[in-house]
Amino acid sequence: MTSTSGAGMYSSRLNYYNRMVQQYILEYQDPVSGLIPSQAQFKNHAWVRDNVYTIMCVWALSLALKKVDPSRAYELEQSCVKNMRGLLVSMMRQSHKVERFKETLSPMDCLHAKYSSVDGNPCVGDTEWGHLQLDATSLYLLTLAQMTASGLQIIFNMDEVAFVQNLVFYIESSYFVPDYGIWERGDKTNHGLPELNASSIGMAKAALEALNDLDLFGGRGGPQSVIQ
Repeated sequence: MTSTSGAGMYSSRLNYYNRMVQQYILEYQDPVSGLIPSQAQFKNHAWVRDNVYTIMCVWALSLALKKVDPSRAYELEQSCVKNMRGLLVSMMRQSHKVERFKETLSPMDCLHAKYSSVDGNPCVGDTEWGHLQLDATSLYLLTLAQMTASGLQIIFNMDEVAFVQNLVFYIESSYFVPDYGIWERGDKTNHGLPELNASSIGMAKAALEALNDLDLFGGRGGPQSVIQ
């Protein structure tokens, strides 16, 4: 096989993946909020965890396309930025809950696990869902760190830097705070009680390690934009 034919097959495969991403992911991304709704029974509900895992596909494709199709890669990158910033804005609207949670560690004071995909506001009440899912917040922070390190500009100003730093304090207690975990159901007796989840502890550890000494302005900032 010649290098030309090999490159052609590579490009053809990437075009196939691009069509898949456009059809099954970006087709549903809200043009205003940037969030991706659930396609199940909860219409217009955008889970933090699901959005991050979904947008990872788009980010991975943008990395693969960077050398062969820079313009398409840039478009995909901006879809990632829009989604990550949509989640950031939704969480920042609940910054008061982050402050309370650091004091109370109560499931009633935690960030919500899902938001409206239309406007990014809460879609269910504090008591209507098992919102305390520290693995979801940690996954967001881990992905934020990885995307920033890859060159994406997701954080724009010092207010956002301060909020991300506060999220670090928010998840650092994961090793002893029971939550509802990745399955959103709490303990295995299905009584709706939170419990310690290894998945939450592990994800928090990964996020804290990835964010340590990271410049959220991608190397263009100063000491103030570095996460401690």
